[in-house]
Formats: sequence, structure tokens, C-alpha cells
Amino acid sequence: MTGLNKKRLLLGVSGGIAAYKSAFLARLLIKAGAQVRVVMTQGAQAFVQPLTFQALTGNPVHTGLLDPEAEAGMGHIELARWADLIMIAPTTADLMARLATGQAGDLLTTLCLASKAPVHLAPAMNQAMWQHPATQRNAQLLTELGYTLIPPAEGEQACGDIGAGRLPEPEELFSWIENFFKASFLESGQPEPTKKLGEGLRITITAGPTQEPLDPVRYLSNHSSGKMGYALAAAAAEQGAEVQLISGPVNLAVPTGVNCTQVITAAQMLDACEKLRSTTDIFIACAAVADYRAEAVADQKMKKQANQDELILKLVKNPDILATMAKATVDKHKSRPFCVGFAAETQQVEDYAQDKLVRKNLDAIVANDVSDSSIGFGSDENRVTLFTRSDQQINRQALPQSSKQVLGQALIAKLLAFYKEQQAL
Repeated sequence: MTGLNKKRLLLGVSGGIAAYKSAFLARLLIKAGAQVRVVMTQGAQAFVQPLTFQALTGNPVHTGLLDPEAEAGMGHIELARWADLIMIAPTTADLMARLATGQAGDLLTTLCLASKAPVHLAPAMNQAMWQHPATQRNAQLLTELGYTLIPPAEGEQACGDIGAGRLPEPEELFSWIENFFKASFLESGQPEPTKKLGEGLRITITAGPTQEPLDPVRYLSNHSSGKMGYALAAAAAEQGAEVQLISGPVNLAVPTGVNCTQVITAAQMLDACEKLRSTTDIFIACAAVADYRAEAVADQKMKKQANQDELILKLVKNPDILATMAKATVDKHKSRPFCVGFAAETQQVEDYAQDKLVRKNLDAIVANDVSDSSIGFGSDENRVTLFTRSDQQINRQALPQSSKQVLGQALIAKLLAFYKEQQAL
């Protein structure tokens, strides 16, 4: 048996062509030893018959909020208490909107409100519906309410459109659930409190830009808002990790449960990182650090000269924070942290990212195209590709465009799972 043995999974299925994939997911869960009960919305029953799930799970399928037969046995409150995890796959745009506003008009939404179990949502819809500002607003609100959203996959959709909005394959959803439960176990059918993936780990994350002064009023910097780094810090804290955030100048609130050190220059950021290096398990370099600084900073404001049409500045290279943190050893007693970089590029994005992954001796790198204004610096959304390195093999995982909060959760989950796999080798 796997780590899912005797886990109690409540599988919610809402209306959508992808509902058939949930039948395959239910089969995988049952084979892994999980106990599975299925709740279907009225729309879901138009695509897959309840009898299919009953045959796969060996349990009656729940379809109505006020079903006298169901209330005589396992009523909706007992069903809400029963679950260790609620997974809704697929989650339609309509269901996302109803959950975001706290509605309880059917059995599935009622269970989500009545249960203390974690609720994971796997959105699946037309790519235009997923990108609509209302859906993205609901995704962000659901994240703030404590729901976990699994980013939809990209590809050709049933309607012929191509883009993000597909339900991930059953095997990927199964892995997501398995990773969630990886650190916990059940005895005699009674659950222990679920240990989160990040518990016991110390994670250091850099975020935002750095500012390199030229004189008392001017500086060199970039357009980084810090939103992606702060989203990663929030997601890591939610997973139970002890999070140290080292932030350049941004206008963002520090996430709950995160310790934050404010810095301005690249040298200050490096100093803060090095102080934590020997006690850091995972280092994530998300900050957009200035590559160069002024060789000499003027004591007074540099004045424009009437006869001077150009200004020549001499710049010197800043220290490479990520490469420093990724050195082979910290000291003779402790190896370096597990190091994750970011490659914000405007061309040949994946090529440059893979080169950086190898050249700087990293374990993983996240590549994103900052030339795209819809996902670049300052945007509330992002679309990235994660590259991981193991046994000289480089593996690629594309994560579709979504809010940075949702993407942060997905990246942290994948990085923690990969970290634990590497530690087990």
C-alpha cells in the first residue's frame, strides 16, 4: 500500500466535459488504498452517470443536499466531518464563483463550508473563461479564503481552443494528492493531524528589486514588484515551513507567519542571505538583483551641466548572490542549501534558464518571459516553466498562466516534493 492507505478522500465532481477524468482519478485512489466517497453536482451527472463512480468506489454516490435516504445514513454534516481531504475535479467557473461568495445551495458547496478538511480545487474550463478577470478574481479570493487551487493544464480543448484551462491528467492529480499526504499516516482508520510538506524545513526567499545608489537622490533599479517572491513566501508558510523573506524595496504587506528582513542594495541582500546560509534548507532566489552598481557614489546630488550633453557612469559588477549560496559547501559540517533560481528573460527564455541551472550548480530554476506585459514585472499573473536537475538529467514542467498566489502554491508544492525526493536518494 502507498501513503494513501485508508486516507478518506471526498471527491467532488462538477459539470464539465473533463468529468470523465475524475472516474480515472477515483480508480487510482482506490487502487492506492484510499477510501473514496463521491459527490456530484447536477451538471456533472449530465456527463458521467453516478453509477460509474459507485462501481469504481464501492460506495453510494451523493448527489442531493436534502436526500432523505442519505440523511438517514451519512448526512451531509457527517460526510463533511468524515473527509481528510476534499478534492473537487473538475471545478467549473460557476462553482468557483459560488464557493468564493460562500454559497451553500447544493450538497458540494455545503460540504465545503461545513468541513474543516483542506479543500483542493482543480479548475477546468474554456481558456477564455479561465483568463476572464472575474474568474481570476475568484481564484485569488478562494486562495485568500484558504482553498488550494491546482493550476489548469495547457493544450487543445474540447471546443478547439488552445490555452490554459484543461483539467490535469488523473495521474498528475493523483500525485498532487499523494504529495499532500506524504508526511502523514493513519492508524486504525483514525487520522493524525496532517503534517504539512514544509514542516521542519527552513526556507529563505529573496524578493523584489535592489536599488543601487548613484547619489543621494538617484539609483539604478528595475521594475520588479516583489509579488512573485511574496506569493512564494506565503505559500511556503502555509505549508508549515519556517520562512525567512529577504526583500528589496516593495509596497507589499509581509505574509502571515513570515519573518522579513528589508534591504536596499545587492550587497545588503547578500549579507542577509549569508547570515542564514548555514541554517537554510531551501534557498529560493526570486529577487531581481541589479547586476551592476556604481563604482563610486556621489556624496551630493549630481547636477546637470549646461555644456554637458551626456553623462558617463562607471559601473562595477555586483556579487552573484545565487552562485554564492550554491557553492559546494558552507563549511566542513554542512553542505549548501537546496538552491532554486529564477530566470527572468526577454528572449531564448528556456535556453538561458537551463544554462543558468547548470552553470550556477542549482537544483531547480523557474523560467519566465518578462517581455510579455501580461505576465511580466508588476503583473498580478505569471506563467513559468520549472526545470529540475537530478542525476545529470534536466526535467521540464510548464505551469500555465494564473495568479501569482495560485502559481506560488503550485511551485512550492512541486519544489518541496522534489526536495524530499532528492533527500531520500
